[in-house]
Amino acid sequence: MIKSIKLKNWKSYEESILYIDTLMIVIGTNASGKSNAIDALIFLSRIASGVGIFQAIGGDVSLSPLRGGMDWVCRKGTNSFTLEVVMEYGQNEYEYSITVEVGSAKALITEEKLFLLGRNQRIFSTNLQDKQLLNISTYFSTGKQGKGQKFELNRNTSILYQSKTLQLKKKETIDITINLAKQLSGIFVLDPIPKHMRDYSPLAEKLSSDGSNIAGVLAALSDEKRGKVQEKLTTYLKKIPEKDLESVWTERIGKFDTDAMIYCKEAWQGDDACVVDARGMSDGTLRFLAIMTALLTNEENQLIVVEEVDNGLHPSRANTLLKMLKEFGEEKGVDILITTHNPALLDAAGTAMIPFITVAYRSGNGKSCLKLLEDIQDLPKMIATGNIGELTTNGKIESALAREEQ
Repeated sequence: MIKSIKLKNWKSYEESILYIDTLMIVIGTNASGKSNAIDALIFLSRIASGVGIFQAIGGDVSLSPLRGGMDWVCRKGTNSFTLEVVMEYGQNEYEYSITVEVGSAKALITEEKLFLLGRNQRIFSTNLQDKQLLNISTYFSTGKQGKGQKFELNRNTSILYQSKTLQLKKKETIDITINLAKQLSGIFVLDPIPKHMRDYSPLAEKLSSDGSNIAGVLAALSDEKRGKVQEKLTTYLKKIPEKDLESVWTERIGKFDTDAMIYCKEAWQGDDACVVDARGMSDGTLRFLAIMTALLTNEENQLIVVEEVDNGLHPSRANTLLKMLKEFGEEKGVDILITTHNPALLDAAGTAMIPFITVAYRSGNGKSCLKLLEDIQDLPKMIATGNIGELTTNGKIESALAREEQ
């Protein structure tokens, strides 16, 4: 599992660490850097999946660019960035890092390496002799002292991904690189857009980042799995709206059964049940369905990120949402990272979640920073005067961070 990600000269960050746990909450004001940190996760997922470095940042015909594209991927005044990821595999932890130099029409690797932490044992590392070259010398461990395999690899594709195609001699190296690449490529960032979810969608194996093909993903499941997933969806969705929900399901439609629509049966107390499709569902219901579908259909040991998790959801339902996220995370064996502005959700989290809340903020010189809430010096005093949601609403957390910098 992914344990942490260090951002160096990435967008608005000079150097900061984002910690990952079973359930992490990232809070912060607008333009504090929350989305910039999530963009780093998207970038890592893309390059571990084989997307070229340039395309992972600037996009192409089938891939949207990161926010700001090539112009804003490096911190102002710099032309390169480094991302360092600590990951767990077996009983060990490994550090993977990649450094990329960016120009107006290029983005190329200048260094990439993977080490076993604790013993500083190399799995692979690079040596760039000339920045004008399009290849980079890469050395993989063979387990023999002072020896290794050397390959000339493409600087526009991550070494971690390219290692899949190499004839490596050491089985342990093969297992480690494949597993860690899977962890990174498996990062799934969900930002549900209800208006994209209201139409029919084609059958699909993987949920899109905006949730637009939710019906197609559910309908494509086997009969047995779809029944279990829909039962779970119904159980949790009943706790969200004011109406009584009897069931939620999907149906294949069209002459060739290649498209799908999602439906629910709802009724006010005493009224006849009414079947509603996605076109008639509320934004909050659709977002909630997308989040649950992501949790239920993604593989185990993955990181799922949900932006503005409670957007469109009534504050009174924050506790239900948080409870669901905890239960699903533990049951599915996935890590969940969410962002929120909602004080009601922070109040629902309570003091027990303090070690798992990260604050994104801007320092006095404009750099974005990430800090664990529990590491704020004045936190005990602040908690004595109000709950976390209130502290956020009144700007007391940002004020405490500003005082620490003085």
